[in-house]
Order: sequence, then C-alpha cells, then structure tokens
Amino acid sequence: MSQRNNSSKPFKPEQPPNSPLNPPPIMGLGGMGGGPGRGMAMTKSRPANTTQTLKRLWRYLSNQRIGLIGVFILTSVNALLGLVGPYLIGIAVDRYIIPQDYNGLLKLCIILLAVYAVGAILTWYQASVMIRVSQYTVRDLRKDLFEKLQRLPLRFFDSKTHGELMSRATNDIDNISNTLSQSVTQLITSLLTVAGALAIMVNLNVWLTLMSLITVPLIALITRKLAAYTRASFGGQQKSLGAINGFIEETISGHQVVTTFGREERAIQEFQGINEQLTKVGIKAQIASGILGPMMNVMNNLSFAIIAFGGGWMVLSGLTTIGIAVSFMSYSRMLGRPINDLANQYNMIQAGIAGAERVFEIMDTPSEYEQQSNQHPMKNVRGEVDFDHVSFGYKQQIPVLRDVSFQAKPGETIALVGPTGAGKTTIVNLLTRFYDIDKGTILIDGTDIRKFNKDDLRQKLGIVLQDAYLFSDTVRENIRYGKPDATDSEVEAAAKLANADGFISKLTHGYDTLLSVEGHNLSHGQRQLLTIARAILADPAILILDEATSGIDTRTEMHIQEAMATLMQGRTSFVIAHRLNTIRGADLILVIDGGEIVERGTHEQLLVNQGFYHKLYTSQFTSQEQSHVLPIPSP
Repeated sequence: MSQRNNSSKPFKPEQPPNSPLNPPPIMGLGGMGGGPGRGMAMTKSRPANTTQTLKRLWRYLSNQRIGLIGVFILTSVNALLGLVGPYLIGIAVDRYIIPQDYNGLLKLCIILLAVYAVGAILTWYQASVMIRVSQYTVRDLRKDLFEKLQRLPLRFFDSKTHGELMSRATNDIDNISNTLSQSVTQLITSLLTVAGALAIMVNLNVWLTLMSLITVPLIALITRKLAAYTRASFGGQQKSLGAINGFIEETISGHQVVTTFGREERAIQEFQGINEQLTKVGIKAQIASGILGPMMNVMNNLSFAIIAFGGGWMVLSGLTTIGIAVSFMSYSRMLGRPINDLANQYNMIQAGIAGAERVFEIMDTPSEYEQQSNQHPMKNVRGEVDFDHVSFGYKQQIPVLRDVSFQAKPGETIALVGPTGAGKTTIVNLLTRFYDIDKGTILIDGTDIRKFNKDDLRQKLGIVLQDAYLFSDTVRENIRYGKPDATDSEVEAAAKLANADGFISKLTHGYDTLLSVEGHNLSHGQRQLLTIARAILADPAILILDEATSGIDTRTEMHIQEAMATLMQGRTSFVIAHRLNTIRGADLILVIDGGEIVERGTHEQLLVNQGFYHKLYTSQFTSQEQSHVLPIPSP
C-alpha cells in the first residue's frame, strides 16, 4: 500500500524543520533553511529565458487552435475597422467639410458611426473568446503542475514551504491567466494596427510617413533598456510573494503552538520583516514598469507635434491636403498607441512571464518516477526484508545511517528504538523509497527494491503514522482511501476489525458523516482508528507503525492496540517506538544510536545484556512499569 493511500503526510526526516517558532534566516528574497527541513523560499533560480518561456507557453496556448483562429479573425477585422476611421475623417475634411457639403458629411458620419459601433461589438466578442482560450490554457497548465507535484520526490518538498508551492499554483497561474486574456489580443491588435497604419500612410504620403517614424528608434531603445530591469524586478516580487505566503501558511497552521508559547509578537516581527521586503521589491517592480508608460506618452506627443508641424507646412506649401494631414495625425497616434498600450500592460506581461518561469521550474524538476522502465512486478510478497550494509545521508558527506544491516523474516515484528534523531524514521524512509540509499542494498524477498516500480512497492506497504491525517470527506471515503474500489461492506468490515465501528455508528450520519479539515471534529484516538481501518482495508504485505499510540488515553489505547494486533497478524511489521514497554513482544528490537545499530535482540535479551537498551528502558521505568500501557502482542 502506498504512502499516499494511508496518509498524505510522509515520514519527516530526522532533522527538525523550520517553523514560525524557529524560522530560517532570510537571505536575499526568501532565505532557505538547512537540512531537509522546509525553507522560507528559494534563494536561487534559473537564469531568466524569456524566449524559451514564451515558446513553452505557446505550446499550451496552441492547444486552443480553434479559439485562437477565431480571436485572430475578430481582432483582424476590428483592427481593420479601426484603420478605416481616420481615413474616412480625412475624406470628410477634403470632400465635405471644406466644400460645405452637409448631406455628404451626414452620410459619412453615419458610416463612421456604424464602423465604430461594429468595432465595439467585435472588441467585446473577441475579449470573451480570448478569456475562454486563456482559461482553458491555464486549466491544462494547472493540471500538469498538480500532476507534477504528485510525482516529485520527497527531497523537493523538504526545501519548499507549503505556501511557496501554493503561491506558484495560484498566484503565478493567475498572473499567466491575466496575461493571456488581456495581453495576447492587445499584441495581435498592435501588430496589425502598426502594419495597416504604415501601409495606408505610405500610400497617402511618403514624406509624412518618414516624419512619423522619427521617434520609433528612440522608443525601441528605451523599451529594450527597461525590459531587462523591469523583468528582474518582477521575478524578485514573485519570489518574495512566495516567501510571505509560506510564512503565513506555517504561522496559521501552527497558530496553537504560537499562542501556547507566547510567540505572537515574534511571529508579527518576522512577518513585518518579510512583508517589508515584499513591499520594497513590489515598489521597485511597479515603479520600473510605470516609467515606460509616461515615456511612451512623451514620445507619442513628440511624434504628433512633428506631424502637426510638418503636415501644416506641407499643406501651406500645397504639397498635401488638409484631410491627409488630419488623417496622418490620427495614424501617428495609431503608431504610438499600440506601444503605449503594451507599456501600460508591461507589468502584467512581466508578472506573467515571471510566473510562467516559476511554474516551469517545478515542471522541470526530475520526477521520482522517471527511469522506471523494465522493472520487476511485485507479486505474492512474502515480506522478507534485508538491509545489507546500508548507508545514507540527506546531505552529501553528512551520513545519517552508517553501514546498517539486519534481516526481517516474513511475519516478524521488528521494533526500532533509540533517541530522537538516531535514524529510526530514516530506515523506513529508505524502505518506502521516499529516499534512495547511498551505499548498500535493501532487498524484499531477495530482490533489490530499486528494481521495483515505486508505485508497485508502496502498494505493498501499509503505514500508520503518529499524526493521523484525514481528508475533508466522509468517514467512509476516508477509510476507502486505502482501496478505492472497495465496497461499502468491505469498508465497514475493516472498521469493525479496527474497533472503529462503535464510535462511527454513534456519529450523526454514521459512515456518511462529513469530516472537517484533517478530521478535527474527531478525537485523536478516533482519527487513529480510522487510519488503522484504512490500512486494514488495503491489506498490505509489510506494515510500518510510527508511534501510533502516542498521546492516546488508556481506554482508547486499548482499542488501538487491539486493532494494531489484528492489522499486524501474519504481516512483517516495523514499529518505531519511544515508549519501550509497548514493544516487549517484538521478535527483534534494533537499538539505533548515531545512525548505527548498537544493539539487537529480544526485549529479555537486551535487558540481560545491561547495555544501551537497558539504560533507555530503566530511565523510563525507574520506579515501576506503567501497567496501563499494553505491550504489542506477537503476531
């Protein structure tokens, strides 16, 4: 049974993660904690590559070909109608206003009004079509991002906060959506308008056209210089936004702990620091993007003044007509307006590109399911597990396990004990292949687990964590999470075996009772019984219990112990325990300290040896054994 079929929370590495109570240092735009613990945000990103990012976005956008074709046609017609307006105004001046032909002027005004009315309708329709195209595009992008997140190795999540990942899946995706829905049509309109206006202007008067283009090189130079600076600023803003989202998520999730230890003021100070950082980079980004619009207005006004002066001189010299000069003044605006419009949307475009880069960065992260071809299927698993000289470290040159070797025979119960950080959880992390070993071999039924497909391997493993995680769904569906195709009768049978049927039947709607977030409308013990029922339903070949009775009252613990005994029957089981009296019935106890197995044997043998285990045991029961704690029975 896979980890995600038992609980959404994988085993945590031995090093303690960063938290609002012990925050990591903030470096650059987001700081990053050490070890496999979670950091505030990424401090290093890929070099910006706008061209490559736009190509990848286009691959998603091109999936909506029909919609894009429709948008292009509508935009082209609309741009053409926009170009007709100034031309008609020039005709009106030369043919009707100067000769004072009121009837002709009225007819032309009606035509002009119809042109602008049709243009307005097409503008609305093209916007609605483009919104659909952009939403379908980001739907596909969001789907691929979520699928990628489900397939990334645990190492990836060790270095990212939940808020940082949520920021990429929400804020960055929203920025892409806004950019596509608003900027794509603007870009098409601008290109068509500039091309059409130039063609008409050249046809009307070449010299006035050249005058209109005097400011174009200056506009291009200014835009190019500001582009790189503005884009870098928006990349920093998105990173800082991810950092603040991560801190908010951790603080809210750990609110009870923050309040308990009176660290509200410290949390506020930490937030103010990150918030101030976001404010600074946000101001920097917005000011940088805001410079472009006013500068484009200056360039457009300069071009307009040149046309007004040059056109007036040519009219007075008899080189052109007043109508053509008036048309040119409108067309000069059309040359500058597209650039000005894009400048006004430049912040949105840059935020969209920066967001796309952050999304694609996750998609480019190697999946833990890559390179799994031609692997052995797992059939008829007996449950024999061998660790053969295994060494491992979460970081290079910092070993957590050193030359660990042991064997678990089918149906045996193996207990892992030792001080915090000794490497107990790391052993089961390696068995489930949440991490891959550095040296040695791990075998199941004589086959190296690296030859198995990870999904296939984890489906044979059942995991019951200390923190019982439940989803916002019914009790029935939470149990069925361990076996999606299970019938209602199978779900209820598993609940009975787990001693959970009693309290479930007393709930308002029984098995159809809807649980709150993480099942907080149930007690800790009740949640634990449901996770055991989930594991029973999955029927795993190998079982892992991570301090499953920690923090449970005596009466509830009796029910859990009985359910665990049922679950462990006939299965190879690994039990991580701190309360040593709970594992006296284990077939083999491995005492781990400093990443090494310092002792091994049964409970009685280890006590007789008077070694490390004896010291741990007697330190817990110096006066008398806690008789209310039930030992795990031998399966």
